[in-house]
Amino acid sequence: MTPSFVHLRFHSEYSVTDGIVRIDPAIKAVMADGGVALGMTDWMNVFGGLRFYTHALAAGLKPILGCDLKVANPKDPDKPFRLTVYCQNHEGYHSLCVLLTKAFLETQGRWRGQIDESVLEQSSVKGLIALSGGPDGKIGQLYASGLLDEAQNEAIFLSELFPGRFYLELQRAGRKGDEPLVRYLANLAFLLDLPVVATHPVQFLKTEDFEAHEVRCCISSGNILADANRPKLFTPEQYLKSTAEMCELFADIPSALANSVEIAKRCNLDGVLSKPQLRLFPTPEGMTLDDYCIPIRKNCRQNVPRTTSV
Repeated sequence: MTPSFVHLRFHSEYSVTDGIVRIDPAIKAVMADGGVALGMTDWMNVFGGLRFYTHALAAGLKPILGCDLKVANPKDPDKPFRLTVYCQNHEGYHSLCVLLTKAFLETQGRWRGQIDESVLEQSSVKGLIALSGGPDGKIGQLYASGLLDEAQNEAIFLSELFPGRFYLELQRAGRKGDEPLVRYLANLAFLLDLPVVATHPVQFLKTEDFEAHEVRCCISSGNILADANRPKLFTPEQYLKSTAEMCELFADIPSALANSVEIAKRCNLDGVLSKPQLRLFPTPEGMTLDDYCIPIRKNCRQNVPRTTSV
């Protein structure tokens, strides 16, 4: 049977600043619900990529490797925009690795690890499928600020940056502005002839894990859990909902559910993370790598400083 929904975004314990979902229990929960695929989109890293990829495959679940990118916000550097991307293939995995590496090497100081929008060109995002990032994406933020023309222009820009690979992301996670944004994006999708996709930002596995996740976020941000004025960015609804719950949540927009399955079908990162990724080391003609390394090892041993006992 064709699945009716695929969870495309959960933040694992490797997301560092948010997310406490352990990879193996998440895989087990999706499998128990009859799922066939699962997407992981940790914040600005793929630290858990190898574990997720290999363990999902071993369990018979299709892994969708993605990432939530921080795109620099020139007007408010402390609030970068979210852009979600998924690796369609090996080329997409390479594009993602390059983007992440540049973000941490070329951006230093307080806002290290943010991607400047100027580096986002068609040549730098080959093999990647993109989602608008929900309420934290640039389109969502522009809409929240009442800048509707700019929001529409951003949607056009991203659809041209990712031709045939860009989706407007709809979320209903219990936040105050979710429903107005869903209505706006649905209308924008109709106006620009763009596809929509339903996602759920999973930060913890079960509803009872909400407080533990809040503690994790407080540790990351340096806030105190009892502080009534601390930022409250998440809701108790951000647990791993069942397929039935998601289908009920988006029953009025069936195409958004269907496109979650379509994205899962389009992502096929076969074999990339299950074999060594080190490049072959060139050796002089007629010499094997072992033969070439013998004098190197000998020279290293000879030059290791001797320690003297006291």
